[in-house]
Amino acid sequence: MPTLTLTVNDQSHTVNVSSGEMPLLWVLRDLIGLTGTKYGCGIEVCGACTVWVNGQPEKSCDFDVSSAVGKRITTIEGLSADRSHPAQVAWIEHQVPQCGFCQSGMLMSVAGAMRAGHHGSEIASEVHNVCVCGTYQRIRDAVSGL
Repeated sequence: MPTLTLTVNDQSHTVNVSSGEMPLLWVLRDLIGLTGTKYGCGIEVCGACTVWVNGQPEKSCDFDVSSAVGKRITTIEGLSADRSHPAQVAWIEHQVPQCGFCQSGMLMSVAGAMRAGHHGSEIASEVHNVCVCGTYQRIRDAVSGL
């Protein structure tokens, strides 16, 4: 079994994986215990599994864990310790979540767009995550002020 060391949310984690091709999502959830990142479709479409790899949004469901070695991984748990990130504040203010399943990936995508210097409607047109509850209007309202 390969042993890999990952930097996740600014902490070092050494994990034993069955294969270097194991998706990063399963390492985060099952081996490290960070369950905020969700499994949705498994084919990089829904975005529920979005994390940052070196500051860029990535779908972790189809990202080989061996490709994450030596890179900085940020999950929803690492976005802010106290829900103070502006995207999180907007989510709460506009009561965006319904079931909440997609929210961690959605927030990571929105925060990634903000990090890239995008604002308001630019963010809304750039984020393509799927919300099965259909809270898209609340999402647009929340990002309009960012």
